[in-house]
Amino acid sequence: MATTTAALAPPSTSTSSVLLPSAAAAARCLGPLPRRARLRTARHVALTPRDLSAEDVAAEEAAVAPKIGKRVRVTAPVRVYHVMKAPDLDIKGMEGVVKQYVAVWKGKRITANFPFKVEFHLSVEGQEKPVRFFVHLREDEFEFIDE
Repeated sequence: MATTTAALAPPSTSTSSVLLPSAAAAARCLGPLPRRARLRTARHVALTPRDLSAEDVAAEEAAVAPKIGKRVRVTAPVRVYHVMKAPDLDIKGMEGVVKQYVAVWKGKRITANFPFKVEFHLSVEGQEKPVRFFVHLREDEFEFIDE
């Protein structure tokens, strides 16, 4: 029985050849996060590094205050998937009411990409009361309706 000896290369000292597990592989090894950890990360709010002064907050809220409670019509093609009675709903042309401005929170600017919270009512066949749902929109996605 003949034995063959293979010439082995010395181990490399470069870090590029070291195989590290990916983040996804590491997450699979650790398993799902406990409920408490998931809730903590869901409540995290991204704040900008600069806090607004009281004058800036008052000025921004004063500029937005007349828009709260106004009727609006959606002008952009926006699809929402969170309405259980009407999945994959396109709300372009629907009318609603601006309920809240969410870009300033507790005197600090937050990174709200869609700062206007708008309430809509949708009539669903076979249901006597309309379905109420909220959508966050940018200001360029809707127009104010004169009443």
